[in-house]
Amino acid sequence: MASQFEAVPGGGAAIALDEVETSILRSLAVQLLELLGPGEGPADASADPLDALFAEGPSKAPSDPALARLLPDGYGDPARPPADEAARVAQEEAAAEFRRFTENDLRAGKREHALAVVRALDSMAVRGEGPAGVLKLDPQQSRQWLGTLNDLRLAIAARLEISDEEDGELLYRLPDDDARKPMVMAYLWLGGLQETLLETLTP
Repeated sequence: MASQFEAVPGGGAAIALDEVETSILRSLAVQLLELLGPGEGPADASADPLDALFAEGPSKAPSDPALARLLPDGYGDPARPPADEAARVAQEEAAAEFRRFTENDLRAGKREHALAVVRALDSMAVRGEGPAGVLKLDPQQSRQWLGTLNDLRLAIAARLEISDEEDGELLYRLPDDDARKPMVMAYLWLGGLQETLLETLTP
């Protein structure tokens, strides 16, 4: 799989995808949607709009490592633990308060971007190109795709337990019969797509 994004006149990007690439991208985007969870249900017409605006979300980080990587704490640095117990408690309280008022919106934004990826891929079939063809994205779609490609790589990195550059280097040397190999190949491929798409958005 050597496809890459290229800039198009007037802004946006285009990429030629074969049937396998389209299937993999769509499957990964759908899995990301499942990981993020369902969207909010139908709005209650009698509900106060202000209540919806200030609706509180969860205060604890997700237990799933991949989801925790996508929805990290807003406070604290794992490389720099709190100096004492009081500092730890204060940091946890600040992180919980921040998450309570931001996680719902963050999840919704990530779901919206992943849905945009699925819809763009499905639009190829609607245009009669089947599961393969040239996919064209406008600037807004390009940014949505960039966000989802990044989220997919973060989720896969969590599954592969990649936490730093040294971990990533070890994956390059995995034998072909290693069960993690397909996931590693997807991780590297998505990285190439992300890099070339970013280049189309960089002046």
